Amino acid sequence: MNSDFKNYLYVFIAGALWGTVSIFVKSMQMAGSNNFYTSFLRVFIGFLLLAVLALYKEGFKAFKVNRQTLLSCILLGVFTQGFFNLAYSTSINYIGASLGAVLLYTAPLFTTIFSRILFKEKITFFKSLALLVNIFGCALTITGGHFTSITLNTKGVLIGIAAGFFYSLAAIFGRFTAGQASSLVVTTYNFLFASIFLGISLRPWHSVSAPLNSNLLLLGIGYAIIPTALAYLIYFTGVQRIKETSKIPIAASIETVSATLVGIFIFHESLGLGNIAGIALVLSSIVIMNIKKAGE
Repeated sequence: MNSDFKNYLYVFIAGALWGTVSIFVKSMQMAGSNNFYTSFLRVFIGFLLLAVLALYKEGFKAFKVNRQTLLSCILLGVFTQGFFNLAYSTSINYIGASLGAVLLYTAPLFTTIFSRILFKEKITFFKSLALLVNIFGCALTITGGHFTSITLNTKGVLIGIAAGFFYSLAAIFGRFTAGQASSLVVTTYNFLFASIFLGISLRPWHSVSAPLNSNLLLLGIGYAIIPTALAYLIYFTGVQRIKETSKIPIAASIETVSATLVGIFIFHESLGLGNIAGIALVLSSIVIMNIKKAGE
């Protein structure tokens, strides 16, 4: 298998796993949780599970990393988990889930800009086209083309764009860890610092009536394993090996397709022509981003 294809496939699979998030979030809300406590359980339980796995596979020496890697992991935890979760949850409260999700997928735009500045990556015609097709495709996939039902609120929109900005940084900071530590160690540290940040800033266990509810904790474990620990392990495995960072969020946008399919088959949501067109555009954008002009 071509190494580039394999690495993008890792990101693609991670995105598909992230698309299952709604299953756990909705189930945990029914069990008495809220956005902040659900986010905290996700990263904290994920950290505990990955720490045990890292110790078993690599021992204590696995956690000895250089300053650059540690700083990258701190930034990953604080910005791409902590601030991201705060911004995304807040934007949804202001402007609703649909527009919040659409604005989240402004992330490829930010990643492209940062990749140009930090890694001197070229912004080619096909990459730009893929970016435009991807953002419009994500919007259609999520909304089904029903844009009139979207609630506009200036503060909510700005916070939603901020969530996209923080989400975009995962690929950037992940790139800085390449060759410095395994994806297992990077992901473990990521969740450790995210847990510390969310725990100190929110104290989310005070926001629910029964934080140690057994059903809630079991769902939290499932949430921490499937669309969290496993997804991020696979994601960072690909990110650390991919040379064109700007392409990563486009491949990861398969999350919107996966989430739509979950909504249809698990929650019996309707599938319209707008959703189908959006899915087709998202998949097309992934193909377009890999087209190169002769001589490139």
